Amino acid sequence: MRNRLLWLAAAGVLWAGCSSIGMAEIAAANGHGAYASGKYRNLFAEAGHSQKEIRAKIDAAFRQLFHGDPQTQAIVFAAGSNENGPLMYVTDWANHDVRTEGISYGMMIAVQLDKKAEFDAIWNWAKTYMYISDPKAPSYEYFAWSCKTDGSHNSEGAAPDGESYFAMALLFASNRWGAGKGIYDYKAEAHKLLTAMVHRQVISAQAQPGSHNVNGQHTVGPMVNHDPPMILFVPEVSRQMFTDPSYHLPAFYELWSRWGPKEDREFWAKAAETSRAFFVRATNPQTGLAPDYANFDGTPHKNMFSQSDKFGYDAWRTASNWSVDWSWWRKAPAEEKLSDRIQKFFESQGIDEYGPVYTLDGKPLGSTPHLTHEDHAPGLVGTNAVASLAATDRKRGKAFVEALWNTPIPSGQYRYYDGMLYLMSLMHCSGEFRIWGPKESR
Repeated sequence: MRNRLLWLAAAGVLWAGCSSIGMAEIAAANGHGAYASGKYRNLFAEAGHSQKEIRAKIDAAFRQLFHGDPQTQAIVFAAGSNENGPLMYVTDWANHDVRTEGISYGMMIAVQLDKKAEFDAIWNWAKTYMYISDPKAPSYEYFAWSCKTDGSHNSEGAAPDGESYFAMALLFASNRWGAGKGIYDYKAEAHKLLTAMVHRQVISAQAQPGSHNVNGQHTVGPMVNHDPPMILFVPEVSRQMFTDPSYHLPAFYELWSRWGPKEDREFWAKAAETSRAFFVRATNPQTGLAPDYANFDGTPHKNMFSQSDKFGYDAWRTASNWSVDWSWWRKAPAEEKLSDRIQKFFESQGIDEYGPVYTLDGKPLGSTPHLTHEDHAPGLVGTNAVASLAATDRKRGKAFVEALWNTPIPSGQYRYYDGMLYLMSLMHCSGEFRIWGPKESR
């Protein structure tokens, strides 16, 4: 009975005549965070900043990154129009490409800040150039993770972090703005993508020259592992399967278990529980640092992309993910301990001095110049501030929030990744990154 009630709550089902015990079970399934209360902490206001100052800081970051000087500030660029309307892309300026990571982050920022024109134009670019519509292509129904700014593909592979943010941003857009037509029927587009992520059949074809696929074949399946239920690093089934801790988004999975395709709602509810337990296993018990890549049991995964014990650029996002999950749901008290642990570690490294890359046990490894020019990177400053949403040491948490407040908007050659994380972190810390639910439930 208990599991049935939890599933019904996750599916958003209430029924007449439910016993008081059943209602208590449903309340527990909804957690005690912002989803249940509708209240979001404003860490900047708690630190003494006025709402006017906070709004101005967010607006300035959006204006600079989306509409600033094209050579030194902006990462978002207009790219003409087609039959679906204007086109815009988000570029990694230093690497001269367009990634599903940045495109989907741009969409999420736009829907959270009620910037529908930018949202639609970025989504139009993704569907026009990144979406793979050929049923014979291994990445059919996914998006090419890296393209040139003219839309040609650098890779036919797909990356589940982008698809995850696409799906969540589209559902928020549907709930906030309503359905449009064609590619702007946001809910239909989100459901199509979520179904592919879970059920996409395995498709194989000859690999592109220079790829690392096994036996010259590019073979792609679902973006999730089913047992245990968790997101994959890549959906390539011709290689050893593993995950990326920073791809785990239990805060989103809870919403998909309510608003996603009905046949997969129980899967996403279980995936949320799995990710919460995974965060504990994957992070170092002293430092709280997570690896860039991990096996399903949480142990570091060594591959061509990373040494096995490195907390690198991907891993910056992991603390933000568990802290937002705590803010929205408050179902896993271990997330509080994780935030305390990682903030204690970075405090020991100097709150205004720590570097970007470490071994999991806390030895600094220095920066990687082609990824960031900052030894003290604004993106990591941002995600460490978001960890304050779950931290129990409020004094220390406030210091990390103030460090973000005092950090300038990223600019220059390496402004892409730092800038995206910086702006989303401002939004999380101000309570301006919210759950946009169906209007009938608000």
